[in-house]
Amino acid sequence: MRQDAEMTVIPMVMPSYIALFESGELQKRTDAAYSLPGHCSVCPRNCGVNRLTGERGYCRGGLLPKISSYGPHFGEEPPLVGRHDSGTIFFTGCNMRCVFCQNYEISQLDNGREIACEELASVMLALQDRKCHNLNLVSPTHFVPQILEAVLIAAGRGLHIPLVYNTGTYDSVGTLTLLDGVVDIYMPDAKYGRNEVAVALSDAPGYFTVMSAAMKEMYRQVGDLVVSNGIASRGMIIRHLVLPDNLANSEIVMKFIAEEISREAYVNIMDQYRPCWKVVSGSGIDFTDSLKRGIIREEYRYAVRCATENGLKRGF
Repeated sequence: MRQDAEMTVIPMVMPSYIALFESGELQKRTDAAYSLPGHCSVCPRNCGVNRLTGERGYCRGGLLPKISSYGPHFGEEPPLVGRHDSGTIFFTGCNMRCVFCQNYEISQLDNGREIACEELASVMLALQDRKCHNLNLVSPTHFVPQILEAVLIAAGRGLHIPLVYNTGTYDSVGTLTLLDGVVDIYMPDAKYGRNEVAVALSDAPGYFTVMSAAMKEMYRQVGDLVVSNGIASRGMIIRHLVLPDNLANSEIVMKFIAEEISREAYVNIMDQYRPCWKVVSGSGIDFTDSLKRGIIREEYRYAVRCATENGLKRGF
């Protein structure tokens, strides 16, 4: 697929959360978001635990946000990295259990530390001070209320760079609506085309249905990716990790993106699958034989062919 050389160039504009902050709407969104974790319904699992009193649900998140690391990151998509990198914040925990997770120390083993929202706001401002083009929130789903509070604080202290919501896409549409006008760039994974595979590999019941609804809401909010001077300013970047033996069902995923999102969608078809985490032991895992090897060239080419045959042409 081609790089994004022909993407529309528009003048740089201030992130939309600035207007929400100035109008008082961002405060209202933050207040509304904190109604969710008291009987937790932040994500589609609807655990029902009271995170406000320190209880922890499936994601293992409590009242305070928990991060493992932050800093400029070269390894993201070119429209995010530009000349000065993407300012990445890695949140600890996850609302899925991917058996091949390459960040399992963070997502599954809970490496990180809890911080106050005021400190999270300071982290955002520190990344802005380092000239990062954006704030890239990795695995943010289970900390949406805390992220909104931190953005509210940081906006009052001069935050003005775009927010990237970098998610595995097991997200609730209701929660996403609270981010309308707050998030500038959505970066959802389109992991699987079949729910049964999502259950076996990520313990994510109904994943394709949840993902489809979430991506439609994201697209409604931000539309196709647009750039200014080579840097993404708004829109959606969709990621699809190719799995051995086409376990991700790329033909289903690409057809969905083309027909129900946009044929102008920017899609990153990724080839970096490698066996790790629970796949290495293979204990009790479906599709172990397939997952114990990396992908081959033809498997990647098949995914790209699925994209082009469905009329997708933006990305790499």
